[in-house]
Amino acid sequence: MSITAEIEAQILRYYHVEKWRAGTIGRQLHVHHGTVHRVLAQAGLPRTGGLLRPSQIDAYLPFIHETLKKFPSLTASRLYAMVCERGYRGNHHHFRHLISVHRPRPITEAYLRLRTLPGEQGQVDWAHFDHLQIGRARRPLMAFVMVLSWSRQIYLHFFLDARMDSFLAGHAGAFEAWSGLPRVLLYDNLKSAVLERQGDAIRFNPQLLAFAAHYRYEPRPVAVARGNEKGRVERAIRYVRENFFAARKFIDLDDLNAQATLWCAGPAANRPCREDPTMTVREAFEREQPSLLGLPDNPYPCELQLEVSVGKTPYVRFDLNDYTVPHTHVRRTLTVRADPRQVRILDGITLLATHERSYDRGAQIEVAAHIEQLVEIKRQARHHRGLDHLSQAAPASQVLMQRAAEVGGNLGNITSHLLKLLDRYGAAELQAAIEETLASDAAPHPNPVRLALERQRERRQAPPPVVIDLPEHVRKKDTLVTPHRLDTYDQISGDADEHA
Repeated sequence: MSITAEIEAQILRYYHVEKWRAGTIGRQLHVHHGTVHRVLAQAGLPRTGGLLRPSQIDAYLPFIHETLKKFPSLTASRLYAMVCERGYRGNHHHFRHLISVHRPRPITEAYLRLRTLPGEQGQVDWAHFDHLQIGRARRPLMAFVMVLSWSRQIYLHFFLDARMDSFLAGHAGAFEAWSGLPRVLLYDNLKSAVLERQGDAIRFNPQLLAFAAHYRYEPRPVAVARGNEKGRVERAIRYVRENFFAARKFIDLDDLNAQATLWCAGPAANRPCREDPTMTVREAFEREQPSLLGLPDNPYPCELQLEVSVGKTPYVRFDLNDYTVPHTHVRRTLTVRADPRQVRILDGITLLATHERSYDRGAQIEVAAHIEQLVEIKRQARHHRGLDHLSQAAPASQVLMQRAAEVGGNLGNITSHLLKLLDRYGAAELQAAIEETLASDAAPHPNPVRLALERQRERRQAPPPVVIDLPEHVRKKDTLVTPHRLDTYDQISGDADEHA
């Protein structure tokens, strides 16, 4: 219960001057007796007047104080069991209340206010802002936040993951937006910055070290459990939650980032600067910007790079989706380089494909030419197998196909018809019919060949060939089956009678 300063002063006066008990003070001032006890305890003055009522716990207080000194976090229930073993017979609810009074309070640590020079320091962190549903995938919405410690200028950009490529892309975006960077960047002990830490021994992420070396700044992790060292970015994240993201409506990630850019350049830059409340963050940043480090001539490549294996189909799997590659690179190990916008697939230094990045799940992102080339190769393979069979059975078919190609004939259709004639009349007759067609200067088409075959059959007075194209399971029914001799069964039955 909260009370005014006037009532607190009356409680102290009635207790120390009038010698009233806590219950009497509570009844007269219409407050709870627990509130009275709290005010008296906060005052820290010794109790005077009144009679101290003896309690069963008094005899065990030395043991309780000594135990709590050694084990400050020992629970009241465990301490109650220990004093009961030593003869205490009080109620455990009352015991818990008394222990809350006698338990030593932790020493509150005081912090010095950390001040920095313009352009000296910045602070970086990730913040989680719920999830986004994209197609069949549920992606985490992560905010990359960087703040300059002196001017409090904020850079805010949202990503759909917190991987290393997004982490470095956030840095590069902040440096580009500010046209410079601070000399030191402070990090929490997140895996993107610190892989392992044993006391003061720190193993940095090698990708972050290479990135920092390119931009010539010092990455510095804060001490464990030292929130004051990174308080500026923590307050900036809270400010983003309360003043930007709360009740914010957006269409997609690009729309959200466009709004974040406008907010950083508008309302966030117009707030008062903590270092000097007489000027805004915008004015402070204008004074700090000349002190920032300059950008290198070439930007650092922030793409994600990993090896992928291609199976029997011309697709590589990356981030829950499949991307096409040329069919000539199946059963190979390729390299994927991805940024938030696109996915590039390389074989060594050779670029094979470039796709727009998808954040869906189970989607197939295709280049039409990759699939069309594979279909064409399969079609040509079937055509070449038929031509090879024809050229072996009837060598004259090669000349016929060459003439058909010269006049723009459909080679696939011609091949299909000649193969049917081969099955129907045989190789020798087809060879003779093609030679006759070629000698008569007829059109290079299956019809003259079929007519030549019919003339040959009529000269031989042979019946026309009958082709019955039955399914495989029907043809198997006409298979000749040799019946088994039945006298062997008589021999078997006779042997059985003798043994009986």
